[in-house]
Amino acid sequence: MNLFIYDQTFEGLITAIQSAFELSIEPDKIVSTRSFQDDLFANKHEVITDPEKFDEMWGLIKKKTNEQNCQRVYKAFLSEFYDIEIVIYHYIKLIMDTPYNVEVNFSEDSVIKINNAQKKVSREVQRVMMFVRFQKTTDEIFYSSFDPKYNVIPLTVNHFRNRFADQKWVIFDTRRKYGYYYDLKNVHEITIGEQKVENATGKVNSDILHVNEKLFQKLWKGYFDAINIKERKNLKVHAQFLPKRFWKFLPEKDFKNTFVIN
Repeated sequence: MNLFIYDQTFEGLITAIQSAFELSIEPDKIVSTRSFQDDLFANKHEVITDPEKFDEMWGLIKKKTNEQNCQRVYKAFLSEFYDIEIVIYHYIKLIMDTPYNVEVNFSEDSVIKINNAQKKVSREVQRVMMFVRFQKTTDEIFYSSFDPKYNVIPLTVNHFRNRFADQKWVIFDTRRKYGYYYDLKNVHEITIGEQKVENATGKVNSDILHVNEKLFQKLWKGYFDAINIKERKNLKVHAQFLPKRFWKFLPEKDFKNTFVIN
């Protein structure tokens, strides 16, 4: 079995695929260093991410297809589905070997899997952007946490940078323990300790919460309670439009008095 190992990054995966093409080796499996389990009988190829090889390979893919299709590949990678790497390999190989647009060839298993994965990631991106709730801290930074199913935070950065260009903000993925900080000029990838932010709920500690934020949250909860008609409550429909995994990050959700999470 030919096993290729890369460093968990998209650039690393494309470098691994480029290396497989260069070596004329058909990978049976491509795994990240995080999920790698040693196999004594495998021919292991540990790939070091090479920016030049990535640019070369990604440039060739763009020439053979279009920007939208390249986005499909990237979104599929962010799904983190089991064995998505080998699916992407077969999809890219199909792109390179086929003279027409492969994304419409649904007789190919890799085409179906790539499209299904990217659709799910796209829906999750929309949910994250819809249900964002920022908390203002004492140092004038707006903080928001998410626990998305897929690794979609990178796909939301441009939206938040354009939408909130006049304020400093942090968006953080509590599941994957990383996020992005916008300083009014540039966006930086960051990690955050648990001393000031509770990962389980995304709540900023009260000692660094801006005094106006405390008042706003109180007013917002009051407004939410006022418009909530208890007699017409339908939690099943409510959860369809607002998945329960987002509830813990919303200040309007008072679980003690209003909602119960199964």
